[in-house]
Amino acid sequence: MRYFIVDDDTASRTMLKRIIEEGELGLVIGEAESGVKSITPILTMDPDVVLIDLLMPELDGMETIEELIKQRYQGKFIMISQIVNKEMVGEAYEKGIEFFIHKPINRVEVQSILKKTTEQIRLKDSLLAIRESLAKIDPAKTTFRKQSIKEIVQPILSDMGIIGEVGSNDIIAIIQYLINQDEHDTQLPPLKDLYRAIAKKYAFSEADIKKESKAIEQRLRRTISLAVNNIASLGAIDYTNPEFEHYGPRYFDFQEIRTQMFHIQAGQKKLLNVKINNKKFLQVLYLEVLEKYKQN
Repeated sequence: MRYFIVDDDTASRTMLKRIIEEGELGLVIGEAESGVKSITPILTMDPDVVLIDLLMPELDGMETIEELIKQRYQGKFIMISQIVNKEMVGEAYEKGIEFFIHKPINRVEVQSILKKTTEQIRLKDSLLAIRESLAKIDPAKTTFRKQSIKEIVQPILSDMGIIGEVGSNDIIAIIQYLINQDEHDTQLPPLKDLYRAIAKKYAFSEADIKKESKAIEQRLRRTISLAVNNIASLGAIDYTNPEFEHYGPRYFDFQEIRTQMFHIQAGQKKLLNVKINNKKFLQVLYLEVLEKYKQN
């Protein structure tokens, strides 16, 4: 992924560049200290994502974005701001901004938002490729297939910013296992039984199955913990964010989400260790995917 950073604060630009490059999130192909100085290089280099500060001399972030869109730049925008209120957030989303990054800059928040943006771009590219392929097919000969369980689960995990995590494969495997059962009970079996069923696909001896079951549990806990942090970051920026409103109260202990949100809003760089409920997360995901699977 190719990034361009627009910020009149040299320290902020340096920190963002370091986070991107050290986290192997992509390449920073250019920087500018003002909106005026950013327009020509952005239009020339055509980066995938522009990270842009709200408050800048001459042209502020909003005005710069308007000018870039007017000149047909089609990449993604992520706003960097210390000042966030509901009215400004609403205006920013109308202008085409995907996400906000709080100042002072938090490494975990930046990594989470950039990973989510990257996944959105990849999904969009995939959908465009599919549409182009379908456009070439004779409608009379086209047959529509049922969406697979994996295809239903992946966008949900993507919304939470965890699609690329190792534990996401375990989550998909568990949901596939549950839905492939002959009887669809609305309640999950004991988690240890679920872990064991998935572990049997990778291990043969009893000792290896126990070891893999424990590894699955730990991977799930780390991945769901990251999802909590991602959703809390979205809520800290905008209570009306659709992903925050949908996933926050359904999939997690909302009090834990709120605690992490306040921690992020206070500008703390090190996030809290929140309580994780694997069973609630899997239960809600299973029911949501099962409903969509039956309907498609």
